[in-house]
Amino acid sequence: MIDQKFARRGLFLVFFILFLDVIGIAIIMPVMPKYLEELTGASVSTAATEGGWLLLAYAGMQFLFSPLIGNLSDRYGRRPLLLASVLTFAIDNFICAIAGSYWMLFVGRILAGISGASFSTCSAYIADISNDENRAKNFGLIGMAFGVGFVLGPVIGGFLGEFGPRVPFYGAAALAFLNFVGAYFLLPETLDAKHRRPFEITRANPFGALKHMRRYQGIGWVCVVMFLNWLAHGVYPAVWAFVTSYRYDWSEGQIGFSLAVYGIGAAVAMGLVLPRLVPVLGEWKTAVLGMVFSGLGLIGYAFSWQGWMVYAVIVLTVIENVADAPLRSIAASKVPPSAQGELQGVLGSLTSITAIIGPVLFPYLFQYYTAPTAPVVFAGAPFIMSAILVVAGLVVLVAKVRKTEPKAVSQSQAGEAA
Repeated sequence: MIDQKFARRGLFLVFFILFLDVIGIAIIMPVMPKYLEELTGASVSTAATEGGWLLLAYAGMQFLFSPLIGNLSDRYGRRPLLLASVLTFAIDNFICAIAGSYWMLFVGRILAGISGASFSTCSAYIADISNDENRAKNFGLIGMAFGVGFVLGPVIGGFLGEFGPRVPFYGAAALAFLNFVGAYFLLPETLDAKHRRPFEITRANPFGALKHMRRYQGIGWVCVVMFLNWLAHGVYPAVWAFVTSYRYDWSEGQIGFSLAVYGIGAAVAMGLVLPRLVPVLGEWKTAVLGMVFSGLGLIGYAFSWQGWMVYAVIVLTVIENVADAPLRSIAASKVPPSAQGELQGVLGSLTSITAIIGPVLFPYLFQYYTAPTAPVVFAGAPFIMSAILVVAGLVVLVAKVRKTEPKAVSQSQAGEAA
């Protein structure tokens, strides 16, 4: 039985690691269009495509390294892998800050992709200290860290961007280094010796890990749903800044503010709504509800021809953010403790595949439908494609993933949720 005081401390620290990492990612988003235009001399439409290639490099490294790092964490524990990832992230952002060419920036994003595997290790860390009653709520911390991070990150990035497009990269590097120092002294290990397993190179690659996961009944369809849902949501980092800059002529600060509002909604959904929904509806119905609102939100963004409409859609469809945590919990419940790192590595690889496809697909759609030769000028085309993907995932979830019943909630847990 896991000591609750130890579990709470671990949850707080892993949340803080994720939170600072997300700020480090989000802080550069508002300046990417101007930074790429300045670095390459390209137009905003071409810069969107070049930004897509940077995301592709990031995702490619995550695809290759997530299973390796996940399997290493099953062998050596979560702590050393998390520390190495956070330090690498600091180095990456410093390289991007001093980049003198597009290719130097590209190298920096490669290192960022390697360090990005820390998200998978954080997920395994959360699974280590969770049980059936609180797993979905604890996984909600991942979404909450993203939400809160996207509240502060873009605002800070938009503000720092006013002093130059390189300044946010220096800020991200400093945050990552502080994150490393804090984690080095405070982060405990959660995987005890009896649950560790030998490292197997055949399982430490994307294809070997995916093949091994097939041994666990029912997990394949859950992975399909998560894959489609993540691919759909890849539209936000890929083209949000470019669509809003093109459509509404928003500045870096306005782009950052819009992302901050979106992040507030995600944080509220993860922190306040999710803990109340799962005990009542169960993980399966909560995931269905979140994906329905996700599809509606994407359609709303596609047809928001005025800037204020974006904010209306964010508020009306905020419930979309409750889908990911119960899906992660359903997946984690199907594997033993000794394979949680491997599972999260597989999920990290799936995320990376979506992040490889998304930066190519969505910027291409944006460029095609905003170019002078476009048959119809429609900057919202990427969001329509995303909505189609969410609907496909929803169909698989309803047809193939077994329903789960609400977990029994003790009085003490009910009091915490309240």
